[in-house]
Order: sequence, then C-alpha cells, then structure tokens
Amino acid sequence: MPRRDLRADLAGLASTRDDPTAPASLVLLRTALRGTSPHLAAAAAEIAGAAEVAALRDDLVAAFERGMSEPIKRDPGCVAKAAAADALYRLGAPEDGVFLRGIRHVQLEPVYGGRADTAVSLRGTCALALMRLQHRDALTAAAGLLADAEAPARRLAAQALAYGEPAAALPLLRFKALSGDADPQVLSECLLALLAIAPGDSLDFVAGFLDRRDAEVAEAAALALGGSRLRAALPLLTAWWEGTFDPALRRTALLAIAMLKDDAALAYLLAHVADSPAVHARAALEALAIYRHDPRLRAEVEAALARREDGLSLDW
Repeated sequence: MPRRDLRADLAGLASTRDDPTAPASLVLLRTALRGTSPHLAAAAAEIAGAAEVAALRDDLVAAFERGMSEPIKRDPGCVAKAAAADALYRLGAPEDGVFLRGIRHVQLEPVYGGRADTAVSLRGTCALALMRLQHRDALTAAAGLLADAEAPARRLAAQALAYGEPAAALPLLRFKALSGDADPQVLSECLLALLAIAPGDSLDFVAGFLDRRDAEVAEAAALALGGSRLRAALPLLTAWWEGTFDPALRRTALLAIAMLKDDAALAYLLAHVADSPAVHARAALEALAIYRHDPRLRAEVEAALARREDGLSLDW
C-alpha cells in the first residue's frame, strides 16, 4: 500500500465494513494485511474478524508471521499480531501453529522508566483459541499462562480454562485459587471459571473464600459468586452480608447480589431499600444502580422508597 496519510488509509478500510466480502473490499483488506503498516494490518484484521471473512484466513496468517519477524521493528505495540490472532480465533481457524507461537510470545518494548510487555492480549487470545480447538497442548499452554508475569495474561488464562474440558481444568483452577495471586481479579476469574464449568461442586469451595481475612480475597469470591448468575449463590451472599460488619464488604455483598440478576435477589435488595436503616438502604440503592436504565426496575425502586418515612430519594 502506498505510503500516504494513515488517517486516509484507515478511512478507506473503514469503508469496507458495510460489505467486507465484496471484491473491492477484499482488495483493500488484503493490501492492508500484506503491507508494512502494522496499524493498517490491525485495522484490516479487526474488520475481517468481526465479519468472519474466511477468504482472508491465509492473509491473516501471513500478517501474523510478518509481525513475528523482527517483532518490535515491524509490529511495535504488537497490534497487528494480536488483531490477526483474534480474527483467526473468531473464524475458528485451526491455525494451531499461530496460536502456539502466540501464547508464548513476549514483546518487551522500551517505555519511560523501563520496558513493557505489549503481547499480553495476544497470549490470552491464543489461549482461548487453543481451548476452542481442543488442542492436545492447550491445557499445558494455559497452565503456563496462569503463571504469567503479567496479571492481565493470568486473568485471560483463567477465562480460557473455562472453555476447556472440566475434568482437566478443575484441579488446575483450584490449585491456582488456593495458591493465591497478587491481583485479586485473577483469583476472581479462577473462581468464576470454576463456577462456570462445575457449579455444583464449586459453590461451597468458592464460598469458603468469603471468610478469608484478606478483604480483597473475600471481595473477589463475592464478585465471582455474583457473576456466576447462579440462584444457589443468593443464600451464600445474604448470609455473608448478615455475618460481616465491614461497610465496604457489605457494599460488595449487595453488589454481588445485584449481579445475580435474579428475581429473588432483586426482591432482597428492594426490601432493604424499603425497610432497612438508611445506611443499608443507600448501599442497596448503590448496588441496584447497575439497572439504572431499566424503567421497570426503576419504578419498583421508587415504589420501595415511597414506603420510607425518612425522605431517602433516588440519586441515579
């Protein structure tokens, strides 16, 4: 592609979104994927992945391979490789060679005060892809990623393991949860993955983390229970709310209950709004704010507030 203004080239690629499989669109997308600009290649790959343009599979592989050659020079920021791998993942392409290279790729680039790894999202995408393909090395590769130096990569590894075979992933996820992590979000993702692949066997295990002395660990467990959308998580969360007196943890408990998106959970919060002391009613309102755009629930909240005599009002 001729060296022109990048914005003009990106605008040209954007014009292909309406019909990316049209002959003229394919020419533009292929030209970008084969060119030397990583930003244009990344934009073309994103379009190809979003529209699942299978005709560009070989071009996506070529763009990935080009970015792997002198990666910092040819693909600073790892933008082209990450976008190409993501597009291949969306296509369901059995490009295990790409994904096995990508999950192991670390790209340390100079930044102010040191170096930063720009390949984190690439590694996570490749973990998901290998799990989807049920590749024989997928579990081993994901296990390695679960010990990655970068917390976002570890979170993505836990998400990827949720797509694997439950019998194989369960021990690994439990071990990681029990071993802990410096980033509580990693723990939360591990617990959420356990609840996704084996809810019956994992509810009590996850609930056990609610009683940890480390508040961040307890909050991670609560948010995992809420994110699970499991009805059986409600009594666990309400019991935790009733048994703790830390205001921050109580707010987290109510938020987790709201995340369940279950009628019984919402009724529990509405009861707080209507009948509990103002401090608890405000916390319940704060939790229910995730439904601020739901007119039906808003009406129910206002009806609950109308039962109060202290003038507490809705602020969202």
